Amino acid sequence: MAYEPDDYLSRHVQTSEVDLPSKVDELLALAAPGNSPNLPLYREMLTTVIHMAQADRNRWDAKIMLQTLREMEHAFGVLEQLKRRRKVTVFGSARTPVDHPLYRQARELGALLAHHDLMVITGAGGGIMAAAHEGAGLENSLGFNITLPFEQAANSTVRGSHNLLSFHFFFLRKLFFVKEADALVLCPGGFGTLDEALEVLTLIQTGKSPLVPVVLLDQPGGSYWEDALGFIRRQLGDNGYILPTDLNLLHLVYSAEEAVEEIARFYGNFHSSRWLKDRFVIRLNHPLSDVALAQLTREFAGLCKEGGFTQQASCEQERDEPELRHLTRLAFAFNGRDYGRLRALLNAVNAPENWAT
Repeated sequence: MAYEPDDYLSRHVQTSEVDLPSKVDELLALAAPGNSPNLPLYREMLTTVIHMAQADRNRWDAKIMLQTLREMEHAFGVLEQLKRRRKVTVFGSARTPVDHPLYRQARELGALLAHHDLMVITGAGGGIMAAAHEGAGLENSLGFNITLPFEQAANSTVRGSHNLLSFHFFFLRKLFFVKEADALVLCPGGFGTLDEALEVLTLIQTGKSPLVPVVLLDQPGGSYWEDALGFIRRQLGDNGYILPTDLNLLHLVYSAEEAVEEIARFYGNFHSSRWLKDRFVIRLNHPLSDVALAQLTREFAGLCKEGGFTQQASCEQERDEPELRHLTRLAFAFNGRDYGRLRALLNAVNAPENWAT
């Protein structure tokens, strides 16, 4: 059967005795700056709420929307003040005891990340989360707490501070774990840690989240992540459920120093990336040499739907980020699929021998 759009809600707005679209515009004129590029988005948000009110959804649905909007707006406001600081999300068990080697390792990790001016994001609980915040200190810590009836009181580092955000819904908390992360370090843990690890990998693998370093950290001699990777290789890789190159998205280390080195190496030349219509743009701290550019075109041609790699300056479409205008861009028509292979490309981009002198 042919698809027929359900425009019941739009009809309901159109047949209302009150000119609601005009009222929405009047409200926006009072609330938002007149030159804001977000005005069309705010209009859609308000219209969506009006649709819900007109349909008079059940109370539980209305509460979900209210709680979601309220928590997101509050989190955006808090995190806006820290948007130019790079952050590392650290996952791990809340049940790791203080005298465990993993606790000491996570505390060392937090201290090293803070030394490199990286903020440490955790779920704000105990165990690995408390250890990482303890090492980083309050000024370098962010806690994204979840309201649970057990186990999840905020740790002493962030408790009662402005660096603590509390979430009612797991999905919102997980959104900010990934949205704010310039890197992720995963320590051994339970169902929650594995859930977060697999969700992060799925988001990166499918291009729903920007490509960032994902570091698996275990204690020396530990087998937690090696056993997990063995399962992934045998069951997912050998059966074709993932691409062989998808394993490039992960890096296993056995010390806090190695974890921080991997993150620092990732940002040696790579700064950030974005889509500009059908072109994928990688912003570079250092331009690449002509020899390196030619080598990338030969070695990574399969990443391009057409053409090859070009270096260029910022363009008009990027005027919303003027502070990044000075960076060189590596642009190409990315196939949007093989992010594991893209990770290998970034390794080449970050190699100092490939930078122009």
